Amino acid sequence: MNALLKIFLCLGTAGLVYAQQPPPTDIYLLGMKFKKNNYLLTQPQNITARAGYDNQPHFHPEKPLLYYSSAGNDGRTDIKVYNYKTGETRLLTQTAEREYSPTVTPDGKFISCIIQRDNGAQDLGKYPIDGGEPVVIINNLIVGYHAWINEHQLLLFVLGEPNTLRLFDLRTGRDKIIAENIGRSLHRIPGSNEMSFVEKRADAWYIRKYNPVNETITTLTSTLPGREDLTWTPDGKILMSNGERLFSIHPGRERVWKELPASAAMSLKSITRLAVNRKGNKLALVASE
Repeated sequence: MNALLKIFLCLGTAGLVYAQQPPPTDIYLLGMKFKKNNYLLTQPQNITARAGYDNQPHFHPEKPLLYYSSAGNDGRTDIKVYNYKTGETRLLTQTAEREYSPTVTPDGKFISCIIQRDNGAQDLGKYPIDGGEPVVIINNLIVGYHAWINEHQLLLFVLGEPNTLRLFDLRTGRDKIIAENIGRSLHRIPGSNEMSFVEKRADAWYIRKYNPVNETITTLTSTLPGREDLTWTPDGKILMSNGERLFSIHPGRERVWKELPASAAMSLKSITRLAVNRKGNKLALVASE
């Protein structure tokens, strides 16, 4: 198998690269509040009501902004910004490349993202948060997904056979493999410097916790069967979907996933990515059109 073909097969497995037009998806925004030991949700609002791919939502930590990846008619993706206070949407990038997984950097000055190039490379780069030319952060790995630990360290999902979880230090260039056969959902756990990831084992899939200080890994809980997308709430709960409904669990306090009462009435299909804002009163999710 030649190297370029191997790269594209790996990318397709990770769900990031598509040989043709990315699959049509929409992003829905819901209000949420915690009451009587559960989350109450408002009816979902489709904030990307158009044909095509809109995916990978990420909230700004302070402002009423939601960043996401959006494909044009040619299938190339750019980063868009939705202001959920004013209802306005604007482009952050408009390039010949493809941008995925927008993430606000720890210093708040940039949006880091995957930059996919026509030659098969997938770099990690960052754009000024108000727009401008990108700066390449990592270009020696095929990066699929990323999450910031702090201003100097990242967790990376690196594509390969198998896909690997890596700790990358920008100061030293140190690149250490932490785990293999992982999922695409990488998160910093609220209120700590620890990170979560999904490990896909033969018997089941597990949500694992990584401590970057002592480099230990512990198991938090198993995922919903066959599901890898999750998000954390500010009070330490994990939200996941089985594709149609939403569930929560508080690791260390609860042992069983609990369905959110209002999720059965959402009437959404093929729910995947999830994101909660820092205040814990907004939930974004991706579903099929």
